[in-house]
This record gives sequence, structure tokens and C-alpha cells, in this order.
Amino acid sequence: MSSESSPSGSSVRAFFAVTVPESLAGPIADVQAAFADAAGLRPVDPADAHVTLKFLGDVPAADLDAVVEAGERAVDRAGVGSFECSITGLGVFPSLEYISVVWAGVEEGHTELTRLHEALEAETTALGAEPTDHEFTPHVTLARMDDGRGKELVREVVGERHPEIGTVEVDSVRLVESTLTDEGPVYDTIETVALCGG
Repeated sequence: MSSESSPSGSSVRAFFAVTVPESLAGPIADVQAAFADAAGLRPVDPADAHVTLKFLGDVPAADLDAVVEAGERAVDRAGVGSFECSITGLGVFPSLEYISVVWAGVEEGHTELTRLHEALEAETTALGAEPTDHEFTPHVTLARMDDGRGKELVREVVGERHPEIGTVEVDSVRLVESTLTDEGPVYDTIETVALCGG
């Protein structure tokens, strides 16, 4: 891994994730269309779909090699080989009373993703990363709610629909850089860590 693009002393907003293939961008967009009339709801780009395993926040560029090594140790620690992950169902954070995020859930693959999260949590907090302050729920973010005008429609769709978006073949974990722009975040893979036996 190289951090040559980062000026000395700079930091990178980063997270570990499992990426969702572009082949599922269409099915994800179809699900997002059900929320199209929900005022105040901002959909994410389906092409950027992923399951966040551990959000790190701002990481000093000089520490990125150590973070990659922590990711490698975490994958070894989790002992997870390649597996299938099914993206299905809908949910919200933090609750239906106060909605900030609308997401698609994970059924098959939930156990493996949780093991990877727990291992990444242990290895990165040992480096000084902030501990995750909520229970891990593997998910793909579909939209963020900027205000509550459309929450009744969101509640209705979440309560009535259980979409089967598709299956992801997971054989690696990625360390991803997130650059915030006016058009939304831009994601770039810093390093890919293959799963055990991958």
C-alpha cells in the first residue's frame, strides 16, 4: 500500500468494508425507487453500495500501513473463508420513531460479517481507534433522512416490503478511503485483504 497521494501530516477518512458488486446496483436502485416520494430522504449512489465492518474516522496517513496490518491480523483472527452474503429486507436506524438511515439487511452471511467486525474492532481499537458505540448490524445503506417530512412513507414501505436484492460472493475485506464532496462521498480502495484461503 502507498500513501503517496496524501501530503505529509494529512489524514484519511477510512473504513473497512465488504463491497457490493455493481451487478446489484440496478436491484438496489429499484428498491430506492419505492422511497422516491419521501420528502427529505436522500438516496445513496447504488454503485457505491457496501457493508461497513468498522468505521475508523480520520486516520493519519503515516498510520495507514499499521491499519492495513491490523486488518490482516483481524482477517486471520476471524478465520473466515470465502462466503455468500444475501442482501434482503429493509430496516432503519435508529428507530421508526426517529429515522436517520434507511438500509437493506443481511440474512445469509450475517455470522461471518459479525466475526469479521468483532476481529476488526479488537485489532483497530488496540491501535487507538474509537470503539464502536452501537451494536453491529450488517447492512447496506440505501438513503439518509435529512428531515422527517417523508417518514410516514418510509415507515409504510419498510413495513410492507421485503425485497430480495441479491447475493454477494465475499472473498475479501477492503480498507476504503472516503472523500467527502458536495456531490456526496467518493470511495477509493486503499488495500484489499483476502479472506482465509482466498
